[in-house]
Amino acid sequence: MAKNLSAKIGPSILNSDLAQIYEESQKLLDNGADYLHLDVMDGHFVPNLTFGHPIVKCLRNKIKDAFFETHMMVSKPEQWIKPMADAGVDQYTFHVEPIENVPLVCRKVKEAGMKVGVALKPGTPVDMVIDYVDLADMILVMTVEPGFGGQKFMESMLKKVAWLRENYPELDIEVDGGVGLATIEVCAKAGANMIVSGTSIINSADQAKVIRTLRDTVNCYLGHNHSTQR
Repeated sequence: MAKNLSAKIGPSILNSDLAQIYEESQKLLDNGADYLHLDVMDGHFVPNLTFGHPIVKCLRNKIKDAFFETHMMVSKPEQWIKPMADAGVDQYTFHVEPIENVPLVCRKVKEAGMKVGVALKPGTPVDMVIDYVDLADMILVMTVEPGFGGQKFMESMLKKVAWLRENYPELDIEVDGGVGLATIEVCAKAGANMIVSGTSIINSADQAKVIRTLRDTVNCYLGHNHSTQR
């Protein structure tokens, strides 16, 4: 393949102590995290509020080199492209559901100097991505309804992952929601290579071991698709 996919583990800091966001984030990176998954919620697209670009910028000022992905659970993703780029975000992952012209938003994100992530809620058909997958660096398949951490994993969503992996073998595919040690194997088997995990990592007494196990499981399946899901 032209592109060598790799396993990447991105802890979600949503369930960490946000009063200690720098310390918690640095600890995750020290324990082997490949990137930080930053959940931005506006109280409209999802019924919860978290933090915005000022907090992300403060975190970037403290952590210079880590890869930051913002998961934009917001009703107007285009509104926050420039502020997040200015805050030092590396990848801007937005939901397709509130947007009429997804390719336009993809191009605006790229023009701002960030990678493009496209996120799908559980009820969104996966074949919607056909029209703009070439503009995306990554597709995020939500395995819970977005908005709150600690929800039950929806295994039926892995059919989307398997379809994406079969049709786009070089695409980075991320899963987010209820992903941990008990669910990582089915995610990896379906074809996900970017893993967002919150409580499973954050609440562990041995974060490094959990991150290592998640990564090793994904690496076991990369390069040979054992998926039987369709």
